[in-house]
Amino acid sequence: MNLSNTNLPKVITILGITSSGKTSLAIELAKKFNGEVVSADSRQIYKEFNIGTAKPEGVWENEKFVYKGITHYLIDEVDPTEDFTLSQYQKLATEKLKEIASRNKVPFLIGGTPLYLKAVLENWNIPEVKPNLRLRQELEQKDVLELFNILKEKDPEAALITGNTNKRRIIRALEVIAETGEKFSNQRKIGKLVFDSLKIGIKIEKEELVKKITQRTKEMFKKGLAEEVKQLSEKYGWNITPMQSIGYQEFKDETNLDKIENLIIQNTLAYTKRQTTWFKKDKDIVWVTSPKETEEKIKSFLK
Repeated sequence: MNLSNTNLPKVITILGITSSGKTSLAIELAKKFNGEVVSADSRQIYKEFNIGTAKPEGVWENEKFVYKGITHYLIDEVDPTEDFTLSQYQKLATEKLKEIASRNKVPFLIGGTPLYLKAVLENWNIPEVKPNLRLRQELEQKDVLELFNILKEKDPEAALITGNTNKRRIIRALEVIAETGEKFSNQRKIGKLVFDSLKIGIKIEKEELVKKITQRTKEMFKKGLAEEVKQLSEKYGWNITPMQSIGYQEFKDETNLDKIENLIIQNTLAYTKRQTTWFKKDKDIVWVTSPKETEEKIKSFLK
């Protein structure tokens, strides 16, 4: 594990795969350590997409999103039609983490989107590539699996990043490859670190994970997921980025709710495998099994 650099703002990162309990742990810790939360979730950042993203049921108070008494940033902030990029997220999250630390509060970076976490904590230098509308129109004619196979052939690591369901994300990766002539996965260069971060990973056994994901998915349907998807698809269609994510895209070509529920569970479990692959590569993550263990690690880090 990297040695602490006391000259940099300290950030507590709580990460883990979907349904591992990051949000509830983050709330508990933020209360104990006078903290505020910056979300690293690529879906919860979008407005209106609530149930299917398992967005915390917070409220807006004085232009701040507050959940269980803790201020959260980069949740419920981006218009669903906006072409929101990784570099935009990196810039916003970095600014907010610094701002929290400047007020003598503890910044907590919480989430399960590996790309978001790494871009911020490793201060990636991300090349700005303008959209190629002609190429996008050409690629839009192909189905998502065909695009995924093209990407897998050109850049296997990028295919691991995008997954095989998010058409917009796959097209963006192919677009960057076409415009630069380089692999998408090779274009993120690590910069000089701007934070000293303790990375806490939440361990969860596979049986418990399957149980939690199944329960969470069933709860989403009870809360009105089908109605939410219907309203959003009628308002925006199916081509915007958040509509192509798990919990929404399963409704596009299927009407049987039991089948959709099973699809969401299967796709979520497949996504957790990709998350696990990413997190296993990071040897700086301290894996924990209890809140008490986490508290001790944070106390030691903040001294």
